[in-house]
Amino acid sequence: MTLGNPVATPATETGDRPAILGGTPAITLPQDEATRWPIITEEDEQAVLRVLRTGELSINNEVAALEDDYRSWLGARHAIAHNNGTGAIHAALHALDLEPGDEVIVPSATWWASVMPILHHGAVPVFAETEPECLGLDPADVERAITERTRAIVVVHLFGMPSKMDELLDIARRHDLRVLEDASHAHGATYRGRPIGTLGDVAVFSMQANKLVPSAEGGVLVTDDDEIHEKVIRYGHYERLLPMKGSPQRRFAATGFGMKFRMSPLSAALARVQLRHLGPRNRQRTENCCFLSERLEALGFRTFLPPDDVERVYFEFLIGYDEAAVGVPIGDLTRALQAEGALVGAPRYPLVHQQPVFTEGTWAKIARLDENDRSLPTYDPRALPRTTAGNASLIKLPSFPRADRALLDQYATAFARVMAHANELPRETGTSA
Repeated sequence: MTLGNPVATPATETGDRPAILGGTPAITLPQDEATRWPIITEEDEQAVLRVLRTGELSINNEVAALEDDYRSWLGARHAIAHNNGTGAIHAALHALDLEPGDEVIVPSATWWASVMPILHHGAVPVFAETEPECLGLDPADVERAITERTRAIVVVHLFGMPSKMDELLDIARRHDLRVLEDASHAHGATYRGRPIGTLGDVAVFSMQANKLVPSAEGGVLVTDDDEIHEKVIRYGHYERLLPMKGSPQRRFAATGFGMKFRMSPLSAALARVQLRHLGPRNRQRTENCCFLSERLEALGFRTFLPPDDVERVYFEFLIGYDEAAVGVPIGDLTRALQAEGALVGAPRYPLVHQQPVFTEGTWAKIARLDENDRSLPTYDPRALPRTTAGNASLIKLPSFPRADRALLDQYATAFARVMAHANELPRETGTSA
């Protein structure tokens, strides 16, 4: 959507002048409770105390119960709890049998944990562009990036918006590639009637404290593939190998593969309660974010509302701003919104391909690859121009897990007021939010 003329809305319809121009801030209601996350109640406390009082604080049936909850919720064959989402990604990559020098196509617009574990398996991340509709991997650029060394694709459902899975899965099938879904942001999202996390070969959900199912620290790996499941168990859950009679992996029971990824039962207890409340809490966030999105769309912002056959969730609420159309640098616009009391800023994730671990060549040492091998890629921070431009156009808002309409109305007023006076906003030397 192209932003309209920022002075088209009369000032009489948007209230006073923006606070940054001497007006009164539009957002006056308290925001602490409206944006507080996670939501912890007595039910959570009692669940943790119940497990604590058993004294079984390392190995406890509570972890198996959480895995059962995930299997039932997603309709998945296997679910394996991990100490965190990063550990689960390590285990998933191990189970895909990557060999030194194998390539894995990844996005750059993501948290580092979607990418960095690849190096510890001796493999090579290949960054592909992000598409603008869903903020996921661009299928056309993924196909362009495939070589004879490509073995897998890591698909990230960024901020809770499902990626273009039909196209990506079709590419994977045609090129015999495995698909790892990083569903850390997407608890409860669906794609054409199927739960996110059940479309690829293996998926990972993070349960870090700010995720939609928080557990302090934790992660769950899900798969329908028996072989992947057994390899995940051998990698970081040696205590589970001995009972696996008939499995060829049982012979590793005395040592595992040198990792220990089991989840704390206390975290599992908390996660089980949080998962039970996921549906209504997601609905509250979605209703709030969609309500405000409609107001912001009318002002010309892109709010990444999903198509009818996709149900997104809101781990975070990001909107797109067309700086060229409005003529106001995004940093100046953001500062004006902050002066109104809006809790807005730049996206939390810097682009991974621009980080020193890649641009300075450290990645090859981590992957234990020959730094002098001319066939290895070099990472240019100027690469992925569409991803870079898209990331720079985003403004992060609260996801409003407990907000009421009065606060959302004040946010809408703040945006309308600032846009109505966009041409008058003060400019600063830098444009960063």
